[in-house]
Formats: sequence, structure tokens, C-alpha cells
Amino acid sequence: MAASSPGRGLSRVPYKWVALSNTTLGVLMATINASSLVIALPAVFRGIHLDPLDPSNFTYLLWVLNGYLLASAVLVVTLGRVGDMYGRVRMYNLGFVVFTAGSIGLSATWSTGTAGAVEIIVMRIVQAVGGALLMANSAALLTDAFPANERGMALGINQIAGQAGTFLGLILGGVMAAIDWRWVFLLNVPVGVVGTVWAYVALRELGERHPARIDWLGNVTFALGLGLVLVGITYGIAPYGDQPTGWGNPQVIGAIVAGVVLLGAFAAIERRVPSPMFRLELFRIRAFAAGNLAGLLSSVGRGGLQFLLIMWLQGIWLPLHGYSFESTPFWAGIAMLPLTAGFVVAGPVSGYLSDRFGARPFATAGMLLAALSFLLLMALPSDFAYPAFGGVIFANGVAFGLFASPNTAAIMNSVPARHRGAASGMRATFQNAGMPLSIGVFFTLMILGLQASVPATMYQGLTASHVPAQAAQTLSHLPAVGYLFAAFLGYNPLQSLLGPTVLNALPASDAAHLVSTGFFPSLIAGPFHDGIVVVLTFSIAMSLVAAAASWLRGGRYVHDEQEAARLDSESDAA
Repeated sequence: MAASSPGRGLSRVPYKWVALSNTTLGVLMATINASSLVIALPAVFRGIHLDPLDPSNFTYLLWVLNGYLLASAVLVVTLGRVGDMYGRVRMYNLGFVVFTAGSIGLSATWSTGTAGAVEIIVMRIVQAVGGALLMANSAALLTDAFPANERGMALGINQIAGQAGTFLGLILGGVMAAIDWRWVFLLNVPVGVVGTVWAYVALRELGERHPARIDWLGNVTFALGLGLVLVGITYGIAPYGDQPTGWGNPQVIGAIVAGVVLLGAFAAIERRVPSPMFRLELFRIRAFAAGNLAGLLSSVGRGGLQFLLIMWLQGIWLPLHGYSFESTPFWAGIAMLPLTAGFVVAGPVSGYLSDRFGARPFATAGMLLAALSFLLLMALPSDFAYPAFGGVIFANGVAFGLFASPNTAAIMNSVPARHRGAASGMRATFQNAGMPLSIGVFFTLMILGLQASVPATMYQGLTASHVPAQAAQTLSHLPAVGYLFAAFLGYNPLQSLLGPTVLNALPASDAAHLVSTGFFPSLIAGPFHDGIVVVLTFSIAMSLVAAAASWLRGGRYVHDEQEAARLDSESDAA
């Protein structure tokens, strides 16, 4: 039964707007956290006295970046199911508390060196638990609160907040990191406290609870299986021995194989337990299955690309245009604003129109436009004219704005009311799992492309500036992932890698040329663009397949409870 109604002082405000405003605040908090950390990473690593360019520290960098994504991808479906069982509002409210506690813990990191990095990773995973509780239940709360003909609009507004949070995080993260890196994490605390109090006061349970036993075996096999696959993919981009990537590492291969086997066992378990965590029967609903497939493919096609666009800006374009390496993270965020603007323009409009005409035309058109924007991006030179770049990424933002809210609304409209928490978690799992999958594929393609052409180019450039041949040979064969992440973190990799010993032994003019803003970008511009072409070809393929999946979802469809009863009876009979 529904819980009693808190927040009587808000009784004059229709409850759907209370739910929308609070879930929007949750999205805002999570996205401010993500983008502010990206901008502040150099300050964070300096603050704990850890060199991110040291190969032995690369694993910590990967986990700081990806640990949140991995943990949330593993947890969201479980926590969505728990929300169906024990109350979506209760789980959502707990998410605010846990996320805020994780932010406080991050700001209080007390160690330095590798110990400090481990503490940050652990607290990021605590944040991920809170974020998963919020993400798994927020779409279900909105679906409960809004009628079917307004859900696309509500989800569109929710997603605009996500883009606004990304922009605010870039600005605030840069400002706070300049003061003290701990303030980057404290940014979330006021929002978290307000959101927590407001959630406990104002939100109420509209969905019915359906107590059931927790499917422990399914939970464990799913968490271990997906976790091993995603961890294996993450370590696949790390160097292994004398290889540029880790795909030949037996531990990487073993983790992925073991994860796939466990996921297969999970699927078998879910068909036999009386109260499964993953409602496999929902995939009999065409709109649900096609929407989740399209969501996964769109996430795989786009997720890693944003990192590479930032590296393109920070490692090549901005330095070539006179920006210091230290300032490039902030200015790259500003340069990416057309992407945000495109999403903000298209998101609510497509959500509103999809409420009337269904998701299929808008989500499908979004994926087709995404493929076209990737093709146009491929045609740009490394040292592009910014208006052309801004126009293309604006179109890319419009494309994913067209896709996102209609696709989410269509998925949530298609499921029985009692399974909305599980469905929301399943949707978030596909979306979240797509990001590390995309990063693994994109960085592998880029690293292999760079490794094939950069060493000879770098060796010639270094020796032409009188760097000793032995030092030039060593530097030119360093793993490509090192200088990719150097660009991402706003470091001049050659200044760090050459070091004062080599630089002080060179003529002053040569030393100044080597560490200038133009030398390193000019070395990697051509090979980097070749890699971008390969990566964008993959993105185009993913977008076209996602468009096909989106079209196959069928026309506008809203699940009715008679159909829900039939599905439940079939599930019980099985």
C-alpha cells in the first residue's frame, strides 16, 4: 500500500512537479560531481602527490575515472528491484544520503600517494552506491507521478538538468580546484543535504510494494559476472609487458571469459527462481527490448567519444592555438558547450512530441542524425576551424537529445507498474554498461592506431631537436595511453617525460621548442586524426544499428494492467 503523505505544506503543488523537481536535483548533483572531477583530476593527483604519468600509477587513474561507472552499472538493476520490493521512495531517499556521505568522505581523504588514491577510489564507489540508488528509482518515481502522455516531457526536463550539471561542474570544478582540490568534492554536499531533506519531507510512495525474497544467487552471479567483464575491458586498455594494450594479458582474457560464464549462469538462474531480480519476461515486450537495445548501442557508440573529443581539444587543438597545457581542461569544457546546447534544445521538445506521437520517429531520427554528425566530424582536419567543429557537435547534441527522453519514456511506459523499479534499473544497467564498453573499444582502436605511427614521427622530431638518440628511442616507444591521458589531464607530456636532465643539456632554443605548446600536438595530430577516423567509423555503425533497433520498437505503446496480470501469471507458471 502507498505510504502516508509527507510534505503537507506542499499539498498545493501538484505532486508530479514535486517529484520532478527532486529527481532533477538528484541528476544535477550526480552530473556536477562527474564533470567537476574530470576538470579537477590534475589538482587531485597533485594534492595527493601522485604522478599520473608514472606507468605504475596508471591503474589508479583508471579506477578513479571508471570505478564509479563500473560499480553503478553492476548495482542499478539490483537496487531497482529492491525498490519494487521495499519502496522506491525509500531507496531513492537513501541514495541521497549515501551519495552525500561519499562526497564528505572524498573531501576528507587523509592519505597521500597510492594510499590516498585507494581512499578516493573507495569513496567514489560509495558515491556510486548512492548514485545507483538514485538512478535506479528516479525514472520509476517519475513514471509513477506523471500520466503516460506527459512522461516524455518530464524525462526531457530531467535530462536537461543533467546537461546543465555537466556545464556547471566544468566551471565550478575549475574554480574550486584552483582554491583546494578538496572543495571539488564538497561541491556536492550542499546539494546533497538539501536534496536529502527535501526528499524525506516531500516525496511519497505512489507505487505498490510487492514484498518478496531477495534473489541472492542471481544478485551475486550478476554482480560478479558483469563486474568481471567490465573490469577486464577496463584493464584491456592498460599496457601489458611490451604490448601497447592489455588484450593479450591472460588475466584480462580470464576475467572476461569468467564474467560471460557467470552471466550465462545468471540467465539460467533467473528462469528458475520464484522472485528473480532481472525480469526476463519483460523482454517479451517489444518496446522494452528494442528500447534497451537501442539505448545500449547508443551508449557504446557515443560514450568513449566524449573522452576522445576532449583529448583532441586538450592535446592538439587548444595548444596549437596558444593555450597552455595547464589551462586546456577548462577551455575544452567551454569548447564542448555546443554539444550541451544541442541536447538542451532537443531534449524537452522531443520528449513533449513523443508523448503525442510515440518515441519511434524521434529516437530513430536521433540515431540517424548521430551517424551523420559522426561522418561530418570525421571530415574535419586535426586543426579545424572552430565554428565547423561547434556546428557538428551541436548537431550531435541535438541527435542524442532527440533520442534520450523518448527512448526512456517508451521503455518505462511499456512495463507493468509493479515492475517499474526493476525496469528502470535494467534500463540504467544497459546505459551504464555501454560507457565502459565504449571506452574500452575506443581507446583500444585509438592506441593501436597511434602506436603504429607515432614512434617513428616522435623519434624524428626529437632527434631533429638534438635529443640524444637513446633518449629519443626510449620516449618514442612509450605506451600511447600515457600521452593520451597526459593530454586529458592537462599535462605537457614531453616536459614531464624529458625531465630537467635532458632539457638542461640541450641548447636553450631546442629545449624551448620541445616544451612549447605546438611541438607535441604537431607530432601526434596526423596519427590522432587517423585514429579518430577509425573510432568514428565504429560510432557510425553503432548509431545505424541503434536506429534500426529503435524503429523496430513499433508504434506508441503504453502497458495496461491486464497485460501485466497475464505476464505475471505466465512468469509464475514457468
